[in-house]
Amino acid sequence: MKPVNRLALIMWLALFASICLTAPSSAQGVAARGAHIEELSRAGKYSEAIPLARQLLADMEKAHGPVDRDVAGALNNLALLYSDVGNDAEAEPMNKRAIAIMEKVFGLDSREIAPELNNLAALYQRQGRYAEAEPFFKRALALREKSLPSGHPDVGQSLNNLATCYEKQDRHADSEPLFKRALSIYEKAAGPEHPAVATLLDNLGQVHKVQGRYAEAEQEIRRSLAIREKVLGRDHADVARSLNNLADLYERQGRYADAEPLYQRALAIRDKAVGSDHPDTWKSLNNLASFYQAEGRTPDALPLVEKAIASGHAQLRVALSVLSAAQQKQLMPAEKALDDALNVVQRGAQSSAASAVNKLAVRLAAGSDHLAELVRRDQDLGAEAETLDKTIVAAVSKEPSKRDAASEQRARARLGIVSAERATLQKTLATEFPDYAALSNPLPMTHAEIQALLSGDEALVLFAVADKESYVVALTREGFDWKQLSLGAEALSREVAAFRHGLDVGSASDASGKAGLFDLAQAYRLYAALLGPVETLVKDKRSLLVVPSGALTALPFHLLVTEKPAAAIPEKIEGYRDAAWLLKRQAVSVLPSVGSLKALRAFARKDQSTKPMTGFGDPLFNPAQEGSGDRRGATKQASRSVTASAYTEFWQGASVDRARLAQALPPLPDTADELNAVAKDLGVAASDIHLGSDASETTVKRAPLADYGIVYFATHGLVAGDVKGVAEPALALSIPKVPSELDDGLLTASEVAQLKLNADWVVLSACNTIAGDKPGAEALSGLARSFFYAGARALLVSHWAVDSEAATRLATSTFDRLKSDPQIGRAEALRQAMLAYLNDRSSPKNAYPAMWGPFALIGEGAAR
Repeated sequence: MKPVNRLALIMWLALFASICLTAPSSAQGVAARGAHIEELSRAGKYSEAIPLARQLLADMEKAHGPVDRDVAGALNNLALLYSDVGNDAEAEPMNKRAIAIMEKVFGLDSREIAPELNNLAALYQRQGRYAEAEPFFKRALALREKSLPSGHPDVGQSLNNLATCYEKQDRHADSEPLFKRALSIYEKAAGPEHPAVATLLDNLGQVHKVQGRYAEAEQEIRRSLAIREKVLGRDHADVARSLNNLADLYERQGRYADAEPLYQRALAIRDKAVGSDHPDTWKSLNNLASFYQAEGRTPDALPLVEKAIASGHAQLRVALSVLSAAQQKQLMPAEKALDDALNVVQRGAQSSAASAVNKLAVRLAAGSDHLAELVRRDQDLGAEAETLDKTIVAAVSKEPSKRDAASEQRARARLGIVSAERATLQKTLATEFPDYAALSNPLPMTHAEIQALLSGDEALVLFAVADKESYVVALTREGFDWKQLSLGAEALSREVAAFRHGLDVGSASDASGKAGLFDLAQAYRLYAALLGPVETLVKDKRSLLVVPSGALTALPFHLLVTEKPAAAIPEKIEGYRDAAWLLKRQAVSVLPSVGSLKALRAFARKDQSTKPMTGFGDPLFNPAQEGSGDRRGATKQASRSVTASAYTEFWQGASVDRARLAQALPPLPDTADELNAVAKDLGVAASDIHLGSDASETTVKRAPLADYGIVYFATHGLVAGDVKGVAEPALALSIPKVPSELDDGLLTASEVAQLKLNADWVVLSACNTIAGDKPGAEALSGLARSFFYAGARALLVSHWAVDSEAATRLATSTFDRLKSDPQIGRAEALRQAMLAYLNDRSSPKNAYPAMWGPFALIGEGAAR
């Protein structure tokens, strides 16, 4: 039984979607053209196939109009060709348009849509976007199971696709039964030697391999290989997949002599079958380099890695391991090894905060207000298009009964308008700002370029986190060093979580339960693991600039301990005062990326005519506290965080239950004192400080924020996931009597991104403001990212729920020191403020790190 479409068999590990081109029309001439395109694609002649497929699509649109099943088929086919060459940017919009057409032609419940759903899901899966891929695979499976017999091959295809998505997320218990069911379907429907059977055997082999069930895995993968060689030929690209997976199995078992020729043959097949620049060929090259390095054959691995680096296809885990070994064995100059390593790290996945800083730098580089406004408009539209696209994608992946056709149509219409406006803007920018595209995608910096940006008293430390090991790179103006660390991604996540244990203000008040207190020994172990290898180079520099990644973005580096403590938990809480905190040695600033150092320093504020500061604090959450005097009489709160019941539950229609809301958002009278004290230091006009009911979203959004060098928020911080109903981080401001789209009392991260700032410093004197944009997300992806995008060069953020009185004291003390000596810089001023708090013996709890250490400086911390 032959399905209408070639089987979309999404492979595990190095495998990719292998989906047949659908004949776009029943007309003989069109079918012949489609068959010719498919023949070219099978032969790997994509440079010939793609132009023909584009022309065929144009002919279909001209003959049938934009909404036609044959047009959808042509779109699907062309998207597959782009996917085959790794050009997902071209493939994705075609996949989406094909789905939209098929839904209009056949309806939401038709199984005819399943191939298009599978193809888009496969694209997301290749990109590691599993949460987006999974619902599309599920919808395709549901459509097929509803309308086809349980043993139909198309059902088997969807089972395989969904199982692969589960397996890529290490959900072995979910994937294995689906793979087995799909295998049974294909063996019955197509026979034991069908290529689809080979695919399922290979996929099951991957499940059993990662589970350590090597005997089962070898039997399955070898059978898959035998089928493919017999049916497809020894030089077919699918044969390379089985070879690669069998080689990996042998390598895991230490059977290197068996693995090597398989890796080599897989690379040779892919190079011939799909071309030297195909993503799968580069995967095989990286696999072979990794194998050579695992055997200690760095001289053999190095040329492969250098080739991959030059093309931009090097895998971080492979390249850094080989380059580190090559440097140690003096196979290449140390400078060249470091620059290659920096190239790979900087070309890797960039954090959202780093991307926001780069967007800010591009606007500032425009040189004129007019161009900067055009760039900002293009960037804002790009962000809106991304949001609209995600909305549409999420809608399309839902069950038909949960779809909102009107809402989807509005989103599609708006996306069309946005795309048209961006096209016009791009033409203008290409003429008036020819460097726009290049600046938007900056080249990686070399070690010499980084060193030139550092002062003589600064050291920069960069971390690159891979699966099983990580690397630390240290640079000063005079020298550099880099080392491999033994901790990989999962281990670092565990270590950082253990480090943060006890960092809450409640622990400082209860020294009786030592198990809940901060562990100095853990802080020292983490210091030794992360900074110990480069300590000699960096320890004598006054300022330490840290570029973290992964779990390390949530690590307060200034609380690392540089000397082994006498006890993990001091006998008395005052004993924390004597620990060798890194803060005692150096001022610490955190950078979102290496490139952000250049961006933030190259475009520091030069306009001295701006106002010094505007601030928002002591918001009004209850009408009974309308007068500032009433609020000043309120009890000072222990924390500026909220973990109460759902914020949305407090709304009752168009009004709010203020009595209940007041219980979740306690007043913060001391924040008024904090803002007024800082304002006095900076000579800020009273009209620029907004307190009580004036500290509202309306005031923030209507204020000329770009006129101020410092923008200051002192209020409650809400972390996504901590408060039911709050989907993203937010700052709590005054609650309006009638909530509206403009003002509902929460300034969310997405709303922050729409603000227009020109600030040297944004102070977020609230709880957990370094947190991610959703539960479990990388730190710096929430409010921090949004404020950088809005126009901040530096942020003061918090790592945990801060004590309100301590926050006031630390903030005012920091600004006092800056007023006394503006040349010390923000990071050093914060360091001195924290040390003063730590050394204050008026209360034992002042020595506890949760009290004096919550804040971190993100961005430019030096005096400029």
